[in-house]
Amino acid sequence: MQVLLGILFHSLGGGASGSWYMPYNWVRKWRWEVFWIVGGLFSWLIMPLLAVLFTIPDWHGILHATNGKVILNTYVMGLLWGIGGLTYGLAIRYLGMSLGNSVLLGITSIVGSLGLPVLRNVPGISEIIPAGLSFADLFGSTGGRIVLLGILILLAGIILSGRAGIKKDKDLGNIEEGVNSEFKLSKGLIIAIVSGVLSAFFSFGIDAGKEMAAAARSLAVEQGYPFVTQTGNGFKYLFENNIIFFVILWGGLTTNLIWSTVLILKNKTGGDFVDQKAPLLRNYLFCALAGTTWFLQFFFYGMGETKIGNGASSWTLHMATIILTANLWGFYRKEWKGVSKRTNTMILLGIAAILLSVIIIGVAKWLYPELNALG
Repeated sequence: MQVLLGILFHSLGGGASGSWYMPYNWVRKWRWEVFWIVGGLFSWLIMPLLAVLFTIPDWHGILHATNGKVILNTYVMGLLWGIGGLTYGLAIRYLGMSLGNSVLLGITSIVGSLGLPVLRNVPGISEIIPAGLSFADLFGSTGGRIVLLGILILLAGIILSGRAGIKKDKDLGNIEEGVNSEFKLSKGLIIAIVSGVLSAFFSFGIDAGKEMAAAARSLAVEQGYPFVTQTGNGFKYLFENNIIFFVILWGGLTTNLIWSTVLILKNKTGGDFVDQKAPLLRNYLFCALAGTTWFLQFFFYGMGETKIGNGASSWTLHMATIILTANLWGFYRKEWKGVSKRTNTMILLGIAAILLSVIIIGVAKWLYPELNALG
């Protein structure tokens, strides 16, 4: 039952993650940097604050008592992830929901699965990251080899998706209007690679902040909070990860606020916030919806992780649901309308390979518990 609840929560989180950018398509007469930061204030400030206020006992006391190094490491992971989140928006802008999410999240899955194992072989870095399996250890176990097979399939899917993007560029030519009007393959792919690598730092930030989640869990048990369940290893509190997200997202807020402010000053777009020619109420509401939906991806992710009890498998399940949802939106928006049958087949095969690989990695980490030490 707990596993089924975990899958349900991850599905809700993945659905939110694959859908959150859609409301921005209904914002009118605002430049990108303006609607991005308005929505971002809900994503990285308002909703995380409400989440800890309503779900975490004595959250300010937990932060005060936590080792400063833990908070700093979690915050730095958030800063790096914030760059990934910022470039994520640009990647979707230039590649579309379907291709952008497939390439970007495929890369994020690779880095999230192999990032820490690779770093554990690097002198000077291995001492400051959580202990666990190294990259070399993967070759010595059946589970590890299955993970590597999944990653090879993932790379094939990314290559297929990229090739489909090149074909799409040739098929459509120069389009002036419509949903593909901002399609820029080369720029979009470069941004997606940067974003895909840095977006995985959210997963690393969760690892870095586990001490805060443990403190929240202990207080929830002591104070008789609801949604506390007993497991074979102790207790789990359904909302314990919200305190980690609060710190990580302060890092994301810092990065995005600085960059958006620079763009607003450079492009002199600050007047958009009060421009009476724009549908202001509509714009603020859709930005609030986008930002809130964005936060819900990790709100439900945190709930799912407490039920499945396996952060690595949770991450891959989350990625798979996002890829599926985002591509459904992409086809709904007719992002591949007008391409040849061969191009359409190629993107479908690429998406299928990425989805299959993420499922393989997740199942491997479920069947072989020793792989939990991947990160």
